[in-house]
Amino acid sequence: MTNTFLLQDAPTAADLRTYLARVRVVDDTAVRLIASGGVLAAYAAVLYPRGLLDASPTILGLRTFAEASGAVFDRVVPPAAVSDRLAAIDPSDTVTAVSLPDSDVRTSWSGIAPPRGGWERIGSVSSVALELAARDGAGEIARAIPENTGDLRVQRVRSEVWSRPLEGHGPVPSGIAFAAGSLGFLVGEEEIPLFRSGAWLRASPTRGHVLVRTGRAG
Repeated sequence: MTNTFLLQDAPTAADLRTYLARVRVVDDTAVRLIASGGVLAAYAAVLYPRGLLDASPTILGLRTFAEASGAVFDRVVPPAAVSDRLAAIDPSDTVTAVSLPDSDVRTSWSGIAPPRGGWERIGSVSSVALELAARDGAGEIARAIPENTGDLRVQRVRSEVWSRPLEGHGPVPSGIAFAAGSLGFLVGEEEIPLFRSGAWLRASPTRGHVLVRTGRAG
């Protein structure tokens, strides 16, 4: 099991730390880190089914970072553990080594593999439209959930809101907007391309990717 990867410089380490801080606000349970071919891919779950009767879409955020050691691994670890290690890095370091926890965590979503190829462009959506959808959905959820509401109720409301089609983009769930906004992918105005590969959809803003599989995987 590989326990170390190298980032090319301190700014890259800071960028990864910022991304993980955003991930922790959404779900502090796990982040999936895949290293291969000089790239570190960091997947985070924004929404996924929680139980046999939960038909929520699986919505994943993805950021990639340059990896300098040629490490090859596929690990699922707590984002806090990686953030703590990144916080200890000396900003003057030119190549930054980051160690991982010795053991992985278990999640229901981390075994789901989005396709690496076969993506066909199906349209685009403006970042402004996503920002508005994210804001409106978050407001609706806040109004629908009283204080001290149980986790099952919270999950049901979030699933209902973020599973709805994005206005004007039939097959695309509104959760794409929530993921792109909460993970820091919406920076400035841009026209964001949308792709499909099999059962998966992908939105690719400049700063990251949001991958969606509707319904239960497998």
